[in-house]
Amino acid sequence: MLGRILPPGVAAAEMVAYPEGLKPHPGEEHLITRAVEKRRRDFIGARYCARQALEQLGEPAVAIGKAEDGGPVWPRGIVGSLTHCDGYKAAVLGHKLRFRSIGIDAEPHAALPDGVLDSVSLAPERQWLTTVLPGTALHLDRLLFCAKEATYKTWRPLTGRWLGFEDAHITFTVDEESAGTGAGTFHTELLIPGHTTDGGAALTSFDGRWLISDGLILTAIVEG
Repeated sequence: MLGRILPPGVAAAEMVAYPEGLKPHPGEEHLITRAVEKRRRDFIGARYCARQALEQLGEPAVAIGKAEDGGPVWPRGIVGSLTHCDGYKAAVLGHKLRFRSIGIDAEPHAALPDGVLDSVSLAPERQWLTTVLPGTALHLDRLLFCAKEATYKTWRPLTGRWLGFEDAHITFTVDEESAGTGAGTFHTELLIPGHTTDGGAALTSFDGRWLISDGLILTAIVEG
């Protein structure tokens, strides 16, 4: 599914059924020694996908470390992103010479819990939710949250800084919609200075794509 919203040149791997007996890479076991079973499966599954993506790029299937902020530590010359939710794990990777940063997120296609929307959105974003696709069965509040998560995952590796939900204004376009299915693009306008640590231009915005299918919401940003 994820490949439907990704550009050429990146490598993607996803998992919808957790393989029986799947074990962590020996170099990763120490990172999840005290983790509960669900956390272990999420960690192991997403990194298993990452190694499949590394092999697609012609790279060794090495252990994927964990940074102090909890994000993955990629091999030299690689950028990428991981995501996991119930019934789904995925990774998207690319060569740093071609792509600057990648951010993906997956969420269940369900409404956000009561009270969450106000804390993760701006007033103009909430207004959009009330006007787009009247009567739709799509849970666009969760789509907004999913796009914010992909935005943060793209931002963090380039800046080393936190990005709050209130620090990004996201707008959407809709390619098509039908019962339970939709797709389109989104544009993230960054509302705080986007000074970076990679020597490149400061960040002002991101553009991504979204998809709702088979009970999942997927968002992806690939920054060139």
